Amino acid sequence: MKTPIVTDLDRRLASRLAAEREARGWSVAELAARSGVSRAMIARVERGAARPTAALLGRLSAAFGLPLSRIFALVEDAPSRLSRAAGQAVWTDPGTGYVRRSVSPAGDTRLHLTQVDLPPGAQVRYPADAYAFIHQQVWVLRGTLTFREGRETVTLHAGDCLQLGPPARCAFENRTARPCRYVVAVTPR
Repeated sequence: MKTPIVTDLDRRLASRLAAEREARGWSVAELAARSGVSRAMIARVERGAARPTAALLGRLSAAFGLPLSRIFALVEDAPSRLSRAAGQAVWTDPGTGYVRRSVSPAGDTRLHLTQVDLPPGAQVRYPADAYAFIHQQVWVLRGTLTFREGRETVTLHAGDCLQLGPPARCAFENRTARPCRYVVAVTPR
């Protein structure tokens, strides 16, 4: 089995996930039951033996009742009102190659902006629970994004902005041969 390349951000993320689980007094088995992620995978992620995908992180954050953007904010640098491009946390999903850049200043709990680069052919799915406690808008900067929300499918082009509806299973898809870049704006409900 190939050993994953673990970055400092990955180590902090693994530590944060374990801390969130422990703060609730949950065993790995209980988190597995609440998230639908296997106990073995949770244990591997927490000890840094596996890099979590965006979809897996979405399932874990939903189980914790936290937006994924909040999980990332908790592992980023010290709070500041300024977020310089060179210092913004960047994370790459090992499953899809999706690149997530945390644009907002670390520690802002009222609004979180995330820039995503979705490679051609990539798809990232999130459970409905991941949207139960947030208000979210998606703004496409470049390319074409196909967004599935429950049974509804919307195709967004550069400049289009979509406000998400009530919590539903969602998928962000790039069905084209060109990269897609979009911004996700998240606020608490």
